[in-house]
Amino acid sequence: MTDQLFGLMIAVLALAFFASASQLESPFFSDPLGPRAFPYMISVTAFLAAGTMIAKPDVSPKWPKFETFKRLFISLIILVLYAYSLKPLGFIIPTALASGTLSFQISSRFSSAIIIGITLSVGLFLIFKFGLRLSLFAWPWS
Repeated sequence: MTDQLFGLMIAVLALAFFASASQLESPFFSDPLGPRAFPYMISVTAFLAAGTMIAKPDVSPKWPKFETFKRLFISLIILVLYAYSLKPLGFIIPTALASGTLSFQISSRFSSAIIIGITLSVGLFLIFKFGLRLSLFAWPWS
């Protein structure tokens, strides 16, 4: 029963996401697919997955421990703070902090979390800035 309720929630969210994506306006100069194609693909995929969960629920679902929910909540807080800190702090500092903290949650080694955070933030900045030519600011003062 829990799989079917969760599938129903995901189906409703997928339909809402599809409806909100249909409200996106296409700019004059845009790619041939437009801004709606990717949200449409995501919402259709989520709706199909939800339909599968509703049609074929797990016989005896096992819920994760409380510790897992606690880590997921902490990760959600980290990602929300990351989204709000990108504009005032630039790309490299918030990305290093967020990826390092999330890495520390996965494996509790402080030194590897610092290395992963710094490497990932600099590597992603180089890919996004020079590979994909996105207009990112590395530092808050740039």
